[in-house]
Amino acid sequence: MKLPSITNYSNALPLDGITVVSLEQAIAAPFCTRQLADMGARVIKVERPEVGDFARAYDSRVNGMASHFVWTNRSKESLALDLKRPRDLSILKKILLRADVMVQNLAPGAAERLGLSHDELGKTNSGIIVCDISGYGSHGPYRDKKAYDLLVQSESGMLDVTGGKTEPAKTGISIADIAAGMYAYSNILAALLEREKTGRGRRIDISMLESMVEWMGFPMYYAFDGQPGPARAGASHATIYPYGPFETGDGASVMMGVQNEREWTILCRDVLGDAALAADERFATNILRSTNRVELKKIICACFSDLTADEVIEKLDKAGIANASVNDMQGVWNHPQLRARERWVEVKTPSGIVSGLLPPGVDDASRANIGEVPSVGQHNKSIMAEFGIQEEE
Repeated sequence: MKLPSITNYSNALPLDGITVVSLEQAIAAPFCTRQLADMGARVIKVERPEVGDFARAYDSRVNGMASHFVWTNRSKESLALDLKRPRDLSILKKILLRADVMVQNLAPGAAERLGLSHDELGKTNSGIIVCDISGYGSHGPYRDKKAYDLLVQSESGMLDVTGGKTEPAKTGISIADIAAGMYAYSNILAALLEREKTGRGRRIDISMLESMVEWMGFPMYYAFDGQPGPARAGASHATIYPYGPFETGDGASVMMGVQNEREWTILCRDVLGDAALAADERFATNILRSTNRVELKKIICACFSDLTADEVIEKLDKAGIANASVNDMQGVWNHPQLRARERWVEVKTPSGIVSGLLPPGVDDASRANIGEVPSVGQHNKSIMAEFGIQEEE
């Protein structure tokens, strides 16, 4: 299937005319600024000369490029500067005079030492919004601790509720980085709206820890006032059952969720073929089903043992019981719902065309800016010329 190529867009986008300068690396800040770029903002990505953002070297799975980098860096301009050199730092500050937003996730305190704090930049650009993204925030005893995604998952309690009974597990994606990136994105949008009213920018202080702890609201309240937290339950729900994966006769699994007594009765009668099971004293309430989940899973899997995953899903759909396929990555690439909704577009990269997803919430490819993934320093010449800066001989 031929995918639409969106390198230019004809309709005005929400962030047209907004210039973002980002001193970014890894995931949190690049993910934030990619959302801004998708909505029409001009994003100038400042990278180290030659090597660039270190996420460029994470792997080489996308035609020789890194998977993380391709995902988070489309639609940006790459400006290679060595900020340890006074000339390059002065170039950056000149560009920032005309910027609307600066985003940075450098090491704690690095931006301030370079004279790139909101207090300093605001002296010459009162409207600038500065978003600082760090592991633990700009002050407090953890301010200077290194904060990689897995470490913040651990600090935030995510590992306490994820995994199996005997061993915790990290999520398979950089969830702490993503959470911080999305809160940075939403706070920047709010700050732009605020600036329309006040005419002034402001500083935004985004902490990966605080972003993750916000997402931990359910297990934290579950453990309210010293009570034990939810037990790790693997791919099953910690407190609702049956809600999780169930093996089928063809060696696959089906994800199924029952949320109330009406659905439990229907599952027993129309899917499992045993209406009396709904009143079994071991399983009469969700609390009992969750407590006796090992026994209940054996009963359900025995009923599914003569069926394929597709046959089980067909029965569940017919009964109106929530379910899902347990997809691998190829299953997601080929997901019929994404194809039916035309969510895939072409993205240009230095190594050729790759597929990319339209931003969630955008239902028309003309309503997003899907530009190319840049090479290191690809836009140095054009940016220097725009700002009247002579390139070094």
